[in-house]
Amino acid sequence: MASAPKRRDRKRQDVSDRLYEAARDLFVARGFEATTMDDIAAEADVARATVFNHYKTKAAFLEEWGRQRRIKVAAALSAEQADDLSTPDQIRHYLRELARLNVESRRETAALMDAAMRHGDPLRGPALETELTKTVERGQQIGELQPQVDPAVAGRLLAAGYFSTVLRWVHDDPAPFDLAEQLDDMASLVLRGLVIASAAAARRGSA
Repeated sequence: MASAPKRRDRKRQDVSDRLYEAARDLFVARGFEATTMDDIAAEADVARATVFNHYKTKAAFLEEWGRQRRIKVAAALSAEQADDLSTPDQIRHYLRELARLNVESRRETAALMDAAMRHGDPLRGPALETELTKTVERGQQIGELQPQVDPAVAGRLLAAGYFSTVLRWVHDDPAPFDLAEQLDDMASLVLRGLVIASAAAARRGSA
Protein backbone atom coordinates (compact mmCIF):
# COMPACT_ATOMS: atom_id res chain seq x y z
CA MET A 1 0.00 0.00 0.00
CA ALA A 2 2.83 2.38 0.81
CA SER A 3 3.96 2.34 -2.81
CA ALA A 4 0.60 3.64 -4.13
CA PRO A 5 1.20 7.27 -3.07
CA LYS A 6 4.66 7.10 -4.61
CA ARG A 7 3.21 5.87 -7.89
CA ARG A 8 0.66 8.69 -7.83
CA ASP A 9 3.41 11.21 -7.12
CA ARG A 10 5.51 9.89 -10.00
CA LYS A 11 2.51 9.97 -12.33
CA ARG A 12 1.70 13.53 -11.30
CA GLN A 13 5.32 14.58 -11.84
CA ASP A 14 5.38 12.89 -15.24
CA VAL A 15 2.29 14.84 -16.30
CA SER A 16 3.75 18.07 -14.94
CA ASP A 17 6.98 17.50 -16.85
CA ARG A 18 5.09 16.72 -20.04
CA LEU A 19 3.04 19.89 -19.71
CA TYR A 20 6.13 21.99 -19.07
CA GLU A 21 7.95 20.58 -22.08
CA ALA A 22 4.89 21.11 -24.28
CA ALA A 23 4.51 24.71 -23.11
CA ARG A 24 8.20 25.49 -23.52
CA ASP A 25 8.28 24.12 -27.07
CA LEU A 26 5.13 26.02 -28.03
CA PHE A 27 6.42 29.28 -26.56
CA VAL A 28 9.56 28.93 -28.66
CA ALA A 29 7.71 27.94 -31.84
CA ARG A 30 4.71 30.30 -31.65
CA GLY A 31 5.53 32.88 -28.99
CA PHE A 32 4.21 33.23 -25.45
CA GLU A 33 1.21 35.43 -26.29
CA ALA A 34 0.11 33.28 -29.23
CA THR A 35 0.08 30.09 -27.14
CA THR A 36 -3.05 29.27 -25.14
CA MET A 37 -3.65 26.84 -22.32
CA ASP A 38 -5.80 24.87 -24.79
CA ASP A 39 -2.79 24.62 -27.10
CA ILE A 40 -0.66 23.30 -24.27
CA ALA A 41 -3.31 20.73 -23.32
CA ALA A 42 -3.53 19.52 -26.90
CA GLU A 43 0.25 19.33 -27.30
CA ALA A 44 0.59 17.33 -24.07
CA ASP A 45 -2.49 15.22 -24.91
CA VAL A 46 -4.31 15.99 -21.66
CA ALA A 47 -7.58 17.67 -20.70
CA ARG A 48 -7.60 21.46 -20.37
CA ALA A 49 -8.44 21.15 -16.66
CA THR A 50 -5.29 19.09 -16.14
CA VAL A 51 -3.15 22.00 -17.28
CA PHE A 52 -4.71 24.29 -14.65
CA ASN A 53 -4.32 21.62 -11.96
CA HIS A 54 -0.56 21.80 -12.46
CA TYR A 55 0.02 25.37 -13.67
CA LYS A 56 -2.52 28.00 -12.68
CA THR A 57 -1.31 30.53 -15.25
CA LYS A 58 0.91 30.63 -18.32
CA ALA A 59 3.40 32.68 -16.29
CA ALA A 60 3.83 29.66 -13.99
CA PHE A 61 5.54 27.87 -16.88
CA LEU A 62 8.06 30.72 -17.05
CA GLU A 63 8.75 30.37 -13.32
CA GLU A 64 9.35 26.65 -13.83
CA TRP A 65 11.72 27.40 -16.71
CA GLY A 66 13.81 29.62 -14.45
CA ARG A 67 13.71 27.09 -11.62
CA GLN A 68 14.93 24.26 -13.84
CA ARG A 69 17.80 26.40 -15.11
CA ARG A 70 18.91 27.20 -11.57
CA ILE A 71 18.79 23.49 -10.71
CA LYS A 72 21.02 22.70 -13.70
CA VAL A 73 23.49 25.39 -12.67
CA ALA A 74 23.56 24.16 -9.06
CA ALA A 75 24.23 20.60 -10.25
CA ALA A 76 27.08 21.77 -12.49
CA LEU A 77 28.65 23.80 -9.70
CA SER A 78 28.36 20.88 -7.27
CA ALA A 79 30.07 18.56 -9.75
CA GLU A 80 32.89 21.07 -10.14
CA GLN A 81 33.20 21.58 -6.35
CA ALA A 82 32.62 25.32 -6.71
CA ASP A 83 32.18 25.62 -2.93
CA ASP A 84 35.97 25.47 -2.66
CA LEU A 85 36.27 28.74 -4.60
CA SER A 86 36.37 32.19 -3.05
CA THR A 87 33.03 33.97 -2.81
CA PRO A 88 33.74 36.33 -5.74
CA ASP A 89 34.79 33.37 -7.89
CA GLN A 90 31.66 31.44 -6.86
CA ILE A 91 29.51 34.34 -8.08
CA ARG A 92 31.45 34.61 -11.34
CA HIS A 93 31.26 30.84 -11.86
CA TYR A 94 27.50 30.83 -11.20
CA LEU A 95 26.95 33.53 -13.83
CA ARG A 96 29.23 31.74 -16.30
CA GLU A 97 27.17 28.57 -15.94
CA LEU A 98 23.98 30.54 -16.58
CA ALA A 99 25.67 32.07 -19.63
CA ARG A 100 26.58 28.60 -20.90
CA LEU A 101 22.97 27.45 -20.63
CA ASN A 102 21.76 30.53 -22.46
CA VAL A 103 24.29 30.10 -25.25
CA GLU A 104 23.41 26.42 -25.68
CA SER A 105 19.70 27.28 -26.06
CA ARG A 106 19.76 30.81 -27.44
CA ARG A 107 16.44 30.58 -29.33
CA GLU A 108 14.71 29.25 -26.22
CA THR A 109 16.32 31.93 -24.07
CA ALA A 110 15.23 34.69 -26.46
CA ALA A 111 11.62 33.52 -26.40
CA LEU A 112 11.24 32.75 -22.72
CA MET A 113 13.45 35.42 -21.14
CA ASP A 114 11.59 38.15 -23.01
CA ALA A 115 8.26 36.66 -21.93
CA ALA A 116 9.49 36.29 -18.35
CA MET A 117 10.42 39.96 -18.14
CA ARG A 118 7.06 41.08 -19.57
CA HIS A 119 4.74 38.60 -17.86
CA GLY A 120 6.59 36.79 -15.08
CA ASP A 121 8.88 39.68 -14.12
CA PRO A 122 11.83 37.88 -12.46
CA LEU A 123 12.78 41.11 -10.68
CA ARG A 124 9.55 40.90 -8.67
CA GLY A 125 9.84 37.16 -8.20
CA PRO A 126 13.48 37.31 -7.18
CA ALA A 127 14.63 33.68 -7.03
CA LEU A 128 17.97 34.48 -8.71
CA GLU A 129 18.37 37.55 -6.52
CA THR A 130 17.81 35.39 -3.44
CA GLU A 131 20.46 32.86 -4.54
CA LEU A 132 23.02 35.61 -5.11
CA THR A 133 22.13 37.35 -1.85
CA LYS A 134 22.77 34.13 0.09
CA THR A 135 26.18 33.78 -1.56
CA VAL A 136 27.06 37.37 -0.60
CA GLU A 137 25.95 36.71 2.99
CA ARG A 138 28.20 33.64 3.20
CA GLY A 139 31.10 35.70 1.89
CA GLN A 140 30.49 38.29 4.60
CA GLN A 141 30.36 35.64 7.30
CA ILE A 142 33.78 34.25 6.36
CA GLY A 143 35.36 37.68 6.03
CA GLU A 144 35.76 37.84 2.23
CA LEU A 145 33.19 40.56 1.57
CA GLN A 146 32.53 43.93 3.19
CA PRO A 147 30.29 43.39 6.24
CA GLN A 148 28.68 46.86 6.09
CA VAL A 149 27.18 46.26 2.64
CA ASP A 150 23.53 45.17 2.55
CA PRO A 151 23.70 41.69 0.93
CA ALA A 152 20.17 42.08 -0.47
CA VAL A 153 21.24 45.20 -2.36
CA ALA A 154 24.29 43.40 -3.75
CA GLY A 155 22.16 40.41 -4.78
CA ARG A 156 19.65 42.72 -6.45
CA LEU A 157 22.37 44.54 -8.38
CA LEU A 158 23.89 41.28 -9.62
CA ALA A 159 20.50 39.85 -10.63
CA ALA A 160 19.46 43.06 -12.40
CA GLY A 161 22.81 43.14 -14.19
CA TYR A 162 22.32 39.55 -15.30
CA PHE A 163 18.84 40.08 -16.72
CA SER A 164 19.81 43.33 -18.43
CA THR A 165 22.86 41.74 -20.05
CA VAL A 166 20.97 38.67 -21.28
CA LEU A 167 18.15 40.79 -22.72
CA ARG A 168 20.65 42.88 -24.69
CA TRP A 169 22.37 39.69 -25.85
CA VAL A 170 19.19 38.08 -27.23
CA HIS A 171 17.89 41.27 -28.83
CA ASP A 172 20.08 41.00 -31.94
CA ASP A 173 20.92 38.06 -34.16
CA PRO A 174 23.71 37.05 -34.36
CA ALA A 175 24.69 37.65 -30.74
CA PRO A 176 26.27 41.11 -30.43
CA PHE A 177 28.83 40.14 -27.78
CA ASP A 178 30.24 37.24 -25.78
CA LEU A 179 27.67 36.70 -23.02
CA ALA A 180 30.02 35.06 -20.51
CA GLU A 181 32.58 37.86 -20.87
CA GLN A 182 29.97 40.58 -20.41
CA LEU A 183 28.54 38.89 -17.31
CA ASP A 184 32.05 38.50 -15.93
CA ASP A 185 32.72 42.21 -16.45
CA MET A 186 29.41 43.14 -14.81
CA ALA A 187 30.13 40.93 -11.80
CA SER A 188 33.63 42.39 -11.45
CA LEU A 189 32.21 45.91 -11.31
CA VAL A 190 29.79 45.01 -8.51
CA LEU A 191 32.34 42.90 -6.64
CA ARG A 192 34.88 45.71 -6.69
CA GLY A 193 32.82 47.43 -4.00
CA LEU A 194 32.33 44.23 -2.01
CA VAL A 195 35.66 42.42 -1.78
CA ILE A 196 37.87 43.03 1.23
CA ALA A 197 41.35 43.73 -0.10
CA SER A 198 43.15 41.73 2.59
CA ALA A 199 40.97 38.67 1.91
CA ALA A 200 41.67 38.87 -1.81
CA ALA A 201 45.41 39.19 -1.15
CA ALA A 202 45.36 36.21 1.20
CA ARG A 203 43.63 34.11 -1.46
CA ARG A 204 46.24 35.05 -4.04
CA GLY A 205 49.04 34.28 -1.62
CA SER A 206 47.72 30.81 -0.85
CA ALA A 207 47.15 29.95 -4.52
